[in-house]
Amino acid sequence: MNSASGIGDVKYHLGYCGERELADGTTVPLELVPNPSHLEFVNPVLTGVARARQRGPGGERDEARVLPIVVHGDASFAGEGVVAETLNLSLLRGYRVGGTFHILANNQVGFTTDPIDARSTHYSSDLAKGFEVPVLHVNADDPEACMLAVRVAIDYRQQFRKDVLIDLVGYRRHGHNEADQPSFTQPKLYDLIKAHPSPREVFGARLVRDGVVSDEDVRAIDKEIAGALTAVFTEVKEADRQAHPTGEFEAIRSAPVETAVRAETLVALNEQLLQWPSSFKLHPTIQRTLPRRREALQNGGIDWGHGEALAFASLLVEGVGIRVAGQDVERGTFSHRQAVLHDIVTGETYTPLAHLPNAKAAFEIYNSPLSETAVMGFEYGFSTAAPRELVAWEAQFGDFANVAQPIIDQFIAADRAKWGQDSGLVLLLPHGYEGQGPEHSSARLERFLQLSAEGNMTLAYPSTPAQYFHIMRRQGRNQTKRPLVLMQPKSLLRLPEAASRLEDLSAGAFQPVIDDAIKDPQRDAVRRLVFCSGKVYYDLVSARAEKEKTGRKDANTVAIARVEELHPWPHEQVARVVDRYPNIEEVVWVQEEPKNMGAWTFVSPRLRASTGNQLTVRYLGRPERASPAEGYHQAHTEEQGRIVNEVLTLPQPTKRRAKV
Repeated sequence: MNSASGIGDVKYHLGYCGERELADGTTVPLELVPNPSHLEFVNPVLTGVARARQRGPGGERDEARVLPIVVHGDASFAGEGVVAETLNLSLLRGYRVGGTFHILANNQVGFTTDPIDARSTHYSSDLAKGFEVPVLHVNADDPEACMLAVRVAIDYRQQFRKDVLIDLVGYRRHGHNEADQPSFTQPKLYDLIKAHPSPREVFGARLVRDGVVSDEDVRAIDKEIAGALTAVFTEVKEADRQAHPTGEFEAIRSAPVETAVRAETLVALNEQLLQWPSSFKLHPTIQRTLPRRREALQNGGIDWGHGEALAFASLLVEGVGIRVAGQDVERGTFSHRQAVLHDIVTGETYTPLAHLPNAKAAFEIYNSPLSETAVMGFEYGFSTAAPRELVAWEAQFGDFANVAQPIIDQFIAADRAKWGQDSGLVLLLPHGYEGQGPEHSSARLERFLQLSAEGNMTLAYPSTPAQYFHIMRRQGRNQTKRPLVLMQPKSLLRLPEAASRLEDLSAGAFQPVIDDAIKDPQRDAVRRLVFCSGKVYYDLVSARAEKEKTGRKDANTVAIARVEELHPWPHEQVARVVDRYPNIEEVVWVQEEPKNMGAWTFVSPRLRASTGNQLTVRYLGRPERASPAEGYHQAHTEEQGRIVNEVLTLPQPTKRRAKV
């Protein structure tokens, strides 16, 4: 695969698609998943691809359709935690693939590290025993034994639909690579290896000894195969010289996507989502709160979970399949989703989104194990093999995505640049400062923005259920697939001020920038234009409203606009907002996160470019800090209050900018 940007990747990380014809004429397609040097992190990605590929044209899944094969290293199998995470997925209903065929390429040394320093177990494969995976140990010098082991392993997998592992015990003749000198650190081992014939020589000598072939036959076969390999190598080398594109990467742009849904359709879908078996005994709280969604359509009280349910339902009836996974996603960490209903008497479950009468695609939602790396990797892999579906992974709290950083860095952010691969995976990351301490406040927005370039992914921070509704529908209906990273709310999930109306969903589209609601005659009085994203907007407008109630004359001198889509940066929309305020003296970026975190370092040069060179662009928020948030609620409250007060308190008037 070639990269659209011309950056590409080294050849041994690239993927491959081909096919092999068997002796009976059957053609078997083969796919090698692109993989980085982060060793075992491709494992869950591959199993996610396999699960998506196992579905037939009608959506039914057949585990016999695809055989996932993973080749491990002995040191990495024992040392990398993602191996255990992926093995743990193997029998779970949301992740099983009917058994993965594991081949452990046992070189008996991890680069320069001996087994005594690499693991606390006798065999490098011992981790598999904890998951009741059968292990077949076989000597790589014995090809017939290896073939027999493969047959046994495949038969086991086909019969029991469970993982199986072959421990292929061999060695690396030239060390870690052909330029390495392994005798620096393993001199005795490599003295033995130098004196030991290669597997080809061992098997050839055995065939001669058994009278199967002659020495001359062996030499002829060697020559024939060496010639064929040389020809292939020459062909690949020549193709490699011609394959690399040149020129700058052009950010992916697609045609506008219609995301509004007729009000009558939404009302009908809403009613269908409020149907469950008459015998079902719901928890009293759920029985009381869910039916309120009927009233919410009429009184403008559509909250976050409600908006999401309507977005999902509308996509399903349009033929867009949906898969959602993560810790506690069926209910939602904050009890806002309630996608899977539970009978409190029988324990039975019912998923309204999976029973829509007019659905043209399937809906599936799974609580995941307490794992981020493997689960996010699995969903990423699934998304690459299911381009017509909306695939989402939700973190319990946004900062939990930290644990999956290799998946974000190596796959989600760079997949297209390195491998020309497209994924539409959505990351839902709860984010916001409510005094919950440094571990449950920040989804590390700054890290995603730092990784944003070349149109590689969309990063947004929607502030209303309607905005969330439209951007999720845009993602599901968009033919051009790129990852979507969403900062998600916690306290805003049910905030009345953040609620949306039915007409917000039945008209319009996602707005990258939302201007203040100040009317034109009052815009002349605005001296400070504030841009912000997410939850802090509601803190600011609430405090401004309080100032207005007390009769403060400067209450309307600050306008507050929201940047809802941070990447790609909405330059034109920001510039248009600035032009609506003729007398502003400065533009301010406000955020809850410390100055060295959040959006500021990304926004700063872009905001300056969007506002022109006549205005001052300032930052207001927390100072630079090592930790994302205060650990004590009182300290948080005081700091949040300081930021809001500073934003809404202007200095004495200065000479205003002349009207153009």
